[in-house]
Amino acid sequence: MTTSPPPPDPGGLSAGLQAMLPDLSVGAVLGFATGVALRAVGRIVLIVMGLLFIALQLLAYFDVVSINWLHLQALAEPLLRQGSENGAAWLGRILVANLPFAGAFTAGLLLGLRMRV
Repeated sequence: MTTSPPPPDPGGLSAGLQAMLPDLSVGAVLGFATGVALRAVGRIVLIVMGLLFIALQLLAYFDVVSINWLHLQALAEPLLRQGSENGAAWLGRILVANLPFAGAFTAGLLLGLRMRV
């Protein structure tokens, strides 16, 4: 003897999800767009840094400038170390501040950073 499943509860989980769906979809789309934008800006920054390095190396090669790379490394290392420890947390706090859909935004952001668009 088989029993039929109970009828769905109209005020249950599905109604709660339907009320949250606009916030979740907006958060995910905005997070995805932000992730794609961060990837694009990151690429541009890396290209500019590479071009600056090439320009400096060319100037050093032709004896126009003399670069103390060890001193530059000593100056940059503490900033890079501090940035890697605090930068991601700071950016995360800024991006999800006052957002009611921070979870969907974060999921969309991670997806946007991973996708090849």
